[in-house]
Amino acid sequence: MEGLIQTRGILSLPAKPIGARKLLQPSHGLKQRLFTTNLPSLSLSSNGHTKFQAFQSIPHGISVSHKERSRGFICKAEAAAAGDGNVFDGGDTAAISVSPKIFGVEVTTLKKIVPLGLMFFCILFNYTILRDTKDVLVVTAKGSSAEIIPFLKTWVNLPMAIGFMLLYTKLSNVLSKKALFYTVIVPFIVYFGAFGFVMYPLSNLIHPEALADKLLATLGPRFMGPLAIMRIWSFCLFYVMAELWGSVVVSVLFWGFANQITTVDEAKKFYPLFGLGANVALIFSGRTVKYFSNMRKNLGPGVDGWAVSLKAMMSIVVGMGLAICFLYWWVNRYVPLPTRSKKKKVKPQMGTMESLKFLVSSPYIRDLATLVVAYGISINLVEVTWKSKLKAQFPSPNEYSAFMGDFSTCTGIATFTMMLLSQYVFKKYGWGVAAKITPTVLLLTGVAFFSLILFGGPFAPVVAKLGMTPLLAAVYVGALQNIFSKSAKYSLFDPCKEMAYIPLDEDTKVKGKAAIDVVCNPLGKSGGALIQQFMILTFGSLANSTPYLGIILLGIVTAWLAAAKSLEGQFNTLMSEEELEKEMERASSVKIPVVSQEDAPPGETTSQLSEKSTPTGI
Repeated sequence: MEGLIQTRGILSLPAKPIGARKLLQPSHGLKQRLFTTNLPSLSLSSNGHTKFQAFQSIPHGISVSHKERSRGFICKAEAAAAGDGNVFDGGDTAAISVSPKIFGVEVTTLKKIVPLGLMFFCILFNYTILRDTKDVLVVTAKGSSAEIIPFLKTWVNLPMAIGFMLLYTKLSNVLSKKALFYTVIVPFIVYFGAFGFVMYPLSNLIHPEALADKLLATLGPRFMGPLAIMRIWSFCLFYVMAELWGSVVVSVLFWGFANQITTVDEAKKFYPLFGLGANVALIFSGRTVKYFSNMRKNLGPGVDGWAVSLKAMMSIVVGMGLAICFLYWWVNRYVPLPTRSKKKKVKPQMGTMESLKFLVSSPYIRDLATLVVAYGISINLVEVTWKSKLKAQFPSPNEYSAFMGDFSTCTGIATFTMMLLSQYVFKKYGWGVAAKITPTVLLLTGVAFFSLILFGGPFAPVVAKLGMTPLLAAVYVGALQNIFSKSAKYSLFDPCKEMAYIPLDEDTKVKGKAAIDVVCNPLGKSGGALIQQFMILTFGSLANSTPYLGIILLGIVTAWLAAAKSLEGQFNTLMSEEELEKEMERASSVKIPVVSQEDAPPGETTSQLSEKSTPTGI
């Protein structure tokens, strides 16, 4: 009878063992291989009884002698309940417990990744509907326009976001993770349902139209933006809640939960797929918005088509929200969580002034900060101006919403395509070219957009041949500008920004990221809004400010390209130094293993020991 341990080619022993005592003391070469290889747990059974339970090795990082290492290699044996009491007998067979797989992925991993993917799809499906709807509400409302957006972002959205994060921090100290998740997401679901079926139908009763008209007559038309916040306060609240859905539910709840239940290896493999899935959700939700926005065509006269469309879309949002809650419950109920190290990493706490000083002192971090701030300001300058023209072309909420549905679908398709092409761009042209694509795209499309607005008369005969007016051409060019800029941002700008931290030393890397998070992200998002507020209050309207906004955009993008060029040289230098250091470390770490004569059993030379200890099948 033969005893056999099956180890998939890692280790094979002779068919006829030479004795349990001999085998339980493996030779030096074999022990070295076993200690340097992560072996799965082995289960050796005879007549239905376990003989070997597991191999246990000395923990990594502990210095031990050769003899201590021999004792550290433990084989736990149990005598068979029936048999002759030998560790090996003729009927011994071995089996390795292997986790079942589907398409090469372990079932336990799929039980986490598939629900997470569905959760991410539902969250971003909702976000696209909410993002398109919030713009329709505040831009097309009576007594409002796109000029409300800069004031709304600065004076309503930002304070509420800060207040929410303070509340979230306090709740996280008193609630469990599960209770915190439900406590945060359920109010969103309830609010969006209540808005579609209660608040919007009663908007004419709850909005202070008369008071807003009286104040507007007193203060003048340049204050229409700030006064519109009071006039349509329920729509502005919807705008803020939709913005918070993107930052809170996506960034805080979803990614926090995903990082909690996945391992690092699973994250490296599956997180990029979430990015592709996000754009699939963008495509489908865009078509959904388009479908419900066109429902007005099939309704009778006197029916508020936008109210019907809004109820349908908010019903979908509520349904998707409940699906998110169910998926979260299912994962917590049926999926085991990975073990985590209890050691806490100390993160540097940097105040605003400390962050500013650090930004100024480091040229590398200063250039990287310029990239982040320039993108935030540039995209805001063009986007708000474009939305003002969009309202002029599509004054009806249903028409505006239908256009935004097409816009979201095109953005999803463009971003999906760019993500597939981005790997080729990085591999073929490198970091520098990839970093310059986003500002170049934004500059070229921005120049075309502002040119159509400022010089619409000379362009009128040209665009008329295409069956368009200068206004419609400006709307389409602005849409293309937003689509290409955002797809380039997601697929190239964000990876470039994160890659720029890699070659930095640990201290600069951590402090630089903290400084940019504290200063540059908020400055980039609110900088464009502050510039537009100043222009509106100075020149009376957004239309009168357009020439100056175009000049500011040109200056900011020029500074962006200069910073990208400067950062490219520094980045390539640091990467070359890092590669050189790695080569030197690899060269210095090459060691030839030596087996001393005294470690060999009596009567055997080291060469004989090496030959005997080399297992077959390696």
